[in-house]
Amino acid sequence: MSVPYGKLPAWVDFGLIPLINLVVAFLVAGLVVLAVGESPLRAAALLVEGAFGYGEGIGYTLYYATNFIFTGLAVAMAFHGGLFNIGGEGQAYVAGIGVALPCLWLDQYVPWFVTFPFAILGAALMGAVWAMIPGWLQAKRGSHIVITTIMFNFIASSLMVYLLVDVLKPAGSMAPQTRTFVEGGRLPKLDWLLGAFGLDIGGAPFNLSFLLALIAAFVVWVIIWRTRLGYEIRTMGHSPKAARYAGIRENRIIIITMMLSGALAGMMALNPIMGDQHRMQLDFVSGAGFVGIAVALMGRSHPAGIIPAAILFGMLYQGGAEISFEMPEISRDMIVIIQGLVILFAGALENMFRPAITSLFATLGAARPGTAKPAE
Repeated sequence: MSVPYGKLPAWVDFGLIPLINLVVAFLVAGLVVLAVGESPLRAAALLVEGAFGYGEGIGYTLYYATNFIFTGLAVAMAFHGGLFNIGGEGQAYVAGIGVALPCLWLDQYVPWFVTFPFAILGAALMGAVWAMIPGWLQAKRGSHIVITTIMFNFIASSLMVYLLVDVLKPAGSMAPQTRTFVEGGRLPKLDWLLGAFGLDIGGAPFNLSFLLALIAAFVVWVIIWRTRLGYEIRTMGHSPKAARYAGIRENRIIIITMMLSGALAGMMALNPIMGDQHRMQLDFVSGAGFVGIAVALMGRSHPAGIIPAAILFGMLYQGGAEISFEMPEISRDMIVIIQGLVILFAGALENMFRPAITSLFATLGAARPGTAKPAE
């Protein structure tokens, strides 16, 4: 997307500004903790210790981060094309069908590594198709992508309730969920990865989809910055008029960009369905599609920034659970407030400090020797 202010060094744009936003968010969150009579420093220590202080906590942090990497990449892909895909939640939800059906059909006959490619394809395809419809509506009918993707979140929720209650639920079961998959539909844990560092992940569902998320991040980087399609997407995002003048077909790029975004969001469903629950349940996405918006903004829509931003939000989820357990005065609702503050400063107020920082660097640049304007 186009940059609204003067150009800054990359380390400032991608490092310093997100860091300042994060620090301010935690300072404000500290005031919230102080207001309920607890120590902000103790809460911060519990947050970090709960997320990174032991093997199982790290496992849960990376499990949550896996969801946010996928959804953050999905939002970033749309951002580069000048689109705001706010429907990652619904796209990931519908993509659960593409994961569950291969598992239900194959888990009793083949090992997981045979089922896994079919589940990846199913998740990506279902997410892409669900995102293609709002993309087509904007490209062909002029419907605003934000409105249609929000509406499709609700449609996806209703569709999944119907499928899980009336179609996919096993006979005689009262719970709105599929049957539990056997070994052929379960992803192996990555306990060996943390075990190499002497860490035991315990019951954490940290699984193979984390590596898939890292591969997806690399593929997104290749597509956006190393292919003709990526150039066309970025050109459309910077200036639709310039893209049209250059002969880039606007309708085609809108639809393709939304399909790629939906496919990335859809692959998020692999993590909870095959890696944790081993069945498809209601609300398995749990807000990850919306968190992906803040992850993409904090990561500046670049895979190298999205990965640490996703780990940060994984830390907030896992460490927040530790805080609510150790400090009863800070309820789970308070943790949601703290997470919301981070999203607020990383998202809605992302440019709050940018004008001042841009002016500061412009002043410093003008003050350097040899940069002064020569006398006429």
